[in-house]
Amino acid sequence: MKGSLSLKFILLLVLLFASTCSQDCSAADTVSITNPLQDSETIFSSDLTFKLGFFSPGNTTNRYVGIMFTDPKATVVWVANRDKPLTDSSGVLTVLADGNLAVLNGKKEILWSSNAPNPVANSTAQLLDDGNLVLSDNSNGKSVWESFQNPTDCFLRTMRIGEVANRSIQLTSWRSPSDPSIGNFSLGVNHGGIPELFAWNRGVLYWRSGPWNGNMFIGIPASNAKYTIRYDFVRDDAGTTYFTYNYINTTVLLFYELSSSGEILEKELNDNGDWNISFSFVRSECDEYGKCGPNGRCDPHASPICYCLKGFEPRDKQEWSKGSWRGGCTRKAPLQCERNNSVGEGDGYLRLTTVKVPDLSNFIGTSQEDCGNDCLKNCICSAYTYVVGIGCLHWNDSLIDIQQFSSYGADLYIRMASSELDHAKSKQKKKAVVAITVSAGCLLLASFFLWNWCTKHRGRGKEAELALMEPGEAWKTEIRTSNSYANPKLEELPLYDYETLAIATESFASKNKLGQGGFGPVYKGKLSNGSEVAVKRLSNSSSQGLQEFMNEVSVISKLQHRNLVRLLGCCIEKEEKMLVYEYMPNTSLDAYIFDLRKQKLLDWNRRCMIVEGIGRGLLYLHRDSRLRIIHRDLKASNILLDEELNPKISDFGLARIFGGKQDQANTSRVVGTYGYMAPEYAMRGEFSEKSDVYSFGVLLLEIISGRRNASFYHDEEILTLLGYVTFH
Repeated sequence: MKGSLSLKFILLLVLLFASTCSQDCSAADTVSITNPLQDSETIFSSDLTFKLGFFSPGNTTNRYVGIMFTDPKATVVWVANRDKPLTDSSGVLTVLADGNLAVLNGKKEILWSSNAPNPVANSTAQLLDDGNLVLSDNSNGKSVWESFQNPTDCFLRTMRIGEVANRSIQLTSWRSPSDPSIGNFSLGVNHGGIPELFAWNRGVLYWRSGPWNGNMFIGIPASNAKYTIRYDFVRDDAGTTYFTYNYINTTVLLFYELSSSGEILEKELNDNGDWNISFSFVRSECDEYGKCGPNGRCDPHASPICYCLKGFEPRDKQEWSKGSWRGGCTRKAPLQCERNNSVGEGDGYLRLTTVKVPDLSNFIGTSQEDCGNDCLKNCICSAYTYVVGIGCLHWNDSLIDIQQFSSYGADLYIRMASSELDHAKSKQKKKAVVAITVSAGCLLLASFFLWNWCTKHRGRGKEAELALMEPGEAWKTEIRTSNSYANPKLEELPLYDYETLAIATESFASKNKLGQGGFGPVYKGKLSNGSEVAVKRLSNSSSQGLQEFMNEVSVISKLQHRNLVRLLGCCIEKEEKMLVYEYMPNTSLDAYIFDLRKQKLLDWNRRCMIVEGIGRGLLYLHRDSRLRIIHRDLKASNILLDEELNPKISDFGLARIFGGKQDQANTSRVVGTYGYMAPEYAMRGEFSEKSDVYSFGVLLLEIISGRRNASFYHDEEILTLLGYVTFH
């Protein structure tokens, strides 16, 4: 939850507590030999955040003792008798005569015991406000046993994961969502080298976080930066090594869960009492440890996802071609020192940017300036990096578990023979020529297909006799006084005041933020009549500005089509400039076609419908609307999807209106997204309907292939998706 708990939710907790306790429990937060906990009873922490009692998960009738949040769904975070459930409601949780906490069945048989190493007969178990169940010696208050030192699948604030007091503390997943017995996955901390988190699947390394730099794990991109949470990694001379976290704002409710399928989920409580998954640490196949084998690199946005590092080739080409990548890659040319020449002479480095660095690093106590030179002096050193907060790291021999990120990560320097470095440089020089040739060919091909399609579906729309327009800086005066389609009267478009939109978006709360574009942030809002809207707010630091704002109002306010996003109104108050659109619940097309999980929701029929819908919208802009519009920024992120995944073209801030019989224009201000721009527009500023046709062709290839146009930076010969299609 962002900020503090709402009054409504606090009242809900109080009512829940009161209604429960009025029948079958007291307000006590302890269990003792004289005060056991029966199946029908529940105890609460003093702040009512957690409760301890019996529960039945999923569709089963088995009974377990567990610690739960006091949310309406009673989310379970710890289970006592996870491997020995009760089959009826006769169970009891009590402190035994020897001082251990235990779960007994109706026959007084012990199904679970705390098995404290030094139990004390005079002990009491208390549920604390952080969710820790502590068994203490009544005579001196010292802890005898804690649930935090014996966790199940959840990681709560102040809990420690790692090596504490000669005990290895790990999370272990449930077997299934309805079976809390020990599952296949576990999560813990390595006990040597640079601190990292590791997950195992049946004892086999499955995932790792990357090294800790004192602030974050550098192998988890974009993790947790938005929360007011402090993360700490502690290591001392006594052998204690553990990871923990705490809230700066103690009213935040957030925890981590190791799911039965091996996902590491960050869950946050919202105002409705539901737990949102705010982050997932295992998000794609590339997060699986060593997916591409030694000297391979994994990119979740590439197809196939595995490829050899430059200067390397598949160890077994036949297996690699079948999609079996675990064998990895081997060097094409040996290093200079391996050929018995002078040590390090002739070798150099190839830089990889924004990557998850490999496993099995060696810390080298040297400066950043000497880090690379020291690697060259050691023939078995195959790569190095220098990370602020960690220092110089070297790798010997094979490099395993490298993943390509789109942001964050680190720079990794791969050692290569001089012959391979020279070869790589010569191929770089060829890329520009290849790209221009391929782009021109694909433009002609895309134009032909769209021309052929348009001749069969040509509509007769009215052409407005308008001059090509570029809104000026006197936008406020023009928009209120002009009578042309190019500059419509502001009164013709519904106006919203600032206060209305602030209330609708909860003061533009970060939890309502849908995304960030060149114009500025976009927020989800709910108006007083219950309708949901998307509010685009012009940012002061926006790469677009007043001209684009005016242009979007001018263009889209006069357009109505099922495949164009609908502009509902705007706001120009208190130096604010905002546009209000219909809300699209399925966000944008790129969130589906480039996501390995969501793209499975788009079968070929659905993809064809999306392509057809975009084509209809584009034809309307070019031929059938009363204005003749060139969009100039057609791309996957500007195609929004409604609740039925129907496409709608959006973002008309860069659009231009053609008047009369005009079919082409020039501009000195080339705007848009490289990779989608037609060559004549990118190089000479010439744009026309063909410019959108080119962008539509690139988008069509992305929809078919599921690959980003700009995902070929690692390829030796090909720069873009267009080049890939041409060569294959």
